Amino acid sequence: EEDAKTLALNGCKGVCEGSNMPCTPQAIDLIKEAKMLYSPGKASNAGGVAVSGLEMTQNSMRVYWTREEVDQYLQRIMTSIHTNCLEAAAQYGMPGDYMAGANIFGFKKVADAMIDQGLV
Repeated sequence: EEDAKTLALNGCKGVCEGSNMPCTPQAIDLIKEAKMLYSPGKASNAGGVAVSGLEMTQNSMRVYWTREEVDQYLQRIMTSIHTNCLEAAAQYGMPGDYMAGANIFGFKKVADAMIDQGLV
C-alpha cells in the first residue's frame, strides 16, 4: 500500500502486474484512486501463457515459426486481450477498468463455453 502511494506521488502513470496478484486489494484501490492505469496479472501476463500455447501448437503441428512470426501472433493475441478487456469493462459500466474488464471477459468466456457444451 505504501508502495502504491509512493508511485502515485512520483507521477507513475500505470501499474502492470508481473506475477499473479502481487497487489493487495487495498493497493489496487489506491492505484485506481490515483487514476493510474492498473493491469492485473491475468491480463498483463497473458503473453507468457500465449507464447507457451504457440510453442505447443508448433510442436504438435511439427512446424517452425520464426521469432518474427511468433511475435506477430503474440501482437494479435495481446491486442485482442486489450480490446476485450476495455470493451467488457465499458459494456458493464466500468470504462477503462482493466481489472473489471479482464474478470468480466474471462467469466463470460468460460460461461459461454459451458453453455455451448450444454453444461448450463
